[in-house]
Amino acid sequence: MHRARRLTVLACSGLLLAATACTHPDSSSDDATSAPIPGSSEGKDGGGLSLTEAIGKLKAARESRTGYEREKFKLWVDEDHDGCDTRKEVLLTEAVNKPRQGEDCKLTGGVWRSYYDDKTVTDARKLDIDHVVPLAEAWDSGASKWTAERREAYANDLDAQRSLVAVSLGPNRAKGDQDPAE
Repeated sequence: MHRARRLTVLACSGLLLAATACTHPDSSSDDATSAPIPGSSEGKDGGGLSLTEAIGKLKAARESRTGYEREKFKLWVDEDHDGCDTRKEVLLTEAVNKPRQGEDCKLTGGVWRSYYDDKTVTDARKLDIDHVVPLAEAWDSGASKWTAERREAYANDLDAQRSLVAVSLGPNRAKGDQDPAE
């Protein structure tokens, strides 16, 4: 797909993230495109927009990587002040077998299934936390115009089920800044 024709994350980043969640192996829905988007007030019976309807509302816009620096997205904050930063919150949420949580949220033990390659991982240090829609793609699609606070919220989004995922190092590093379509 041409970069100029890609859907803009700025127009509706939550909807794009919801679209990427539809292919997760744990999904039990046979037709994820007809499921309502959580949090939407539109749609049939007030249940939200279907994925197809939500995608239809996105606008195409030119992208620009001018000025992009990963550091412009503050990563791994401890928003709820419980001692666990965003990275560790994702690890705790996605663990198949929960790790032990020590002082300062030090995690030991635990088992995870890597989102991209379905590999079993028993060492949290061998996992990356990936932005399914990369920070560079968000920047290209309009995050360059966001406030620093909004970029921080996007970089640490724990509300969308699949905006951040635990993945083994190889597939994540091979993916790099490619968006879900790539």
